[in-house]
Amino acid sequence: MKNFLKALFLIPLLILVIALLGGVFSGKEKTAKKHPRPVIGEQARDFSYPGLDGREIRLSDYYGKKVIFLNIWATWCTSCKKELPTVQKMYEKLKGDDLEVLAVSIDALGKKAVVPFMKKYGLTFPALLDTSGSIQLLYGTTGVPETFIIDKKGKIAYIEIGAGDWTDPEKEALLRGLMNEPDVEVPR
Repeated sequence: MKNFLKALFLIPLLILVIALLGGVFSGKEKTAKKHPRPVIGEQARDFSYPGLDGREIRLSDYYGKKVIFLNIWATWCTSCKKELPTVQKMYEKLKGDDLEVLAVSIDALGKKAVVPFMKKYGLTFPALLDTSGSIQLLYGTTGVPETFIIDKKGKIAYIEIGAGDWTDPEKEALLRGLMNEPDVEVPR
């Protein structure tokens, strides 16, 4: 009976110790909190990630002068493989002074996964590397791909959850309309 009572006490204690050690050594940030997905009209949430060349790109650097096509994707995502060629076609047609594509990859392998993928699919738009997946917490995404169109004021103008066809005339009209808006002074 004594051993049974001892076991009743030690088993929960052992489980607690294992759980605590698992949390300490998991490598997960316990302070990271998932935000709700932004809504249309809300200020875009600023971030900075390295591009394929290693240079840091900050979202807010484009506020006031560019429409930003923010796409969150991954090389292993089947829907992304369908969507990204349409993003490339849109990019080739509309790139210029008033539009910037920022495609944030959440691949843990970063450049090692992204560079060959982009070459394979003929993608030339700017890709940023988020190997920790923190953009998903910041933008409250539930999967990939997800796209946020951000106007020149830095506000969310359109959200696409899942793969979109960015060669669609209605989507092109939306982007052109935003691109035709005058540049603005945006406080930082």
